[in-house]
Amino acid sequence: MSAHDVNQDDTLEDFTRREITLDGATKGVWVSGTGPAVIVMTEMPGISPQVARFARWVRAAGFTVYMPSLFGRDGAISSAEEGAAVFRRACVSAEFRAFASNASSPVTQWLRALARQAHGECGGPGVGAIGMCFTGNFALSLMLEPAVLAPVVCQPSLPLDDPAGIEMAPDELATVRRRLEAEDLTVMAYRFDGDSFCRAQRFAAYTAALGPRFVARILPDAAAHPNPPPFFAQHVRSPHSVVTVHLIDEEGQPTLAARDEILSFLSTRLQG
Repeated sequence: MSAHDVNQDDTLEDFTRREITLDGATKGVWVSGTGPAVIVMTEMPGISPQVARFARWVRAAGFTVYMPSLFGRDGAISSAEEGAAVFRRACVSAEFRAFASNASSPVTQWLRALARQAHGECGGPGVGAIGMCFTGNFALSLMLEPAVLAPVVCQPSLPLDDPAGIEMAPDELATVRRRLEAEDLTVMAYRFDGDSFCRAQRFAAYTAALGPRFVARILPDAAAHPNPPPFFAQHVRSPHSVVTVHLIDEEGQPTLAARDEILSFLSTRLQG
């Protein structure tokens, strides 16, 4: 169990906020822990207490967490209205391609540079990368950086207007597939069966592009937490966030098992 109450705003006092400039752009990144680096990329509408809880679990498993601030108020439980406003701004931001198949969001170039720097700072065999929802596919895009060895794709939601779309160019996907096969790597991926933002067609497209190296886990809708925060209750009507707001932090729960599998995957790739 987490010592921080996920029903209250999180001050992130056990993280250090660093302003990191890469490729001419500066972003805040919350850093904590020791061991190999893992990039934890937040879902909409920002670094919520549940996202921070997941980052702490990663830290406790023996990793240095790098949690970039990409949108929203860090540590906050957003109201439905505030969360919707964050979502709308991100959809029109030049950093993200919310409605474009076959192209990576520009912000992934900065995130690849962050992975490269994190590897230099923390050492070890490589870096892990976890994307969720709006950033879900970013973990796969980060595989274009050789330092990234352990990608985890949670409920990838982009592009929003094409259930079977993949937010990467075909040549990038081909590069990632060649790397997965050459280095004997895998991509772990998670979604709820009835997720209306990440449907079965998207995972089918990933499987067609990456073959058996794309390891998909589909959780039953009944495994989702029934009382998510306001933004999710109003705007995300289906089970969606496997390891954050829809996770049930109780032994025997499928979402907790998914968390444990992710931590084991990171350990095998980065600490084994």
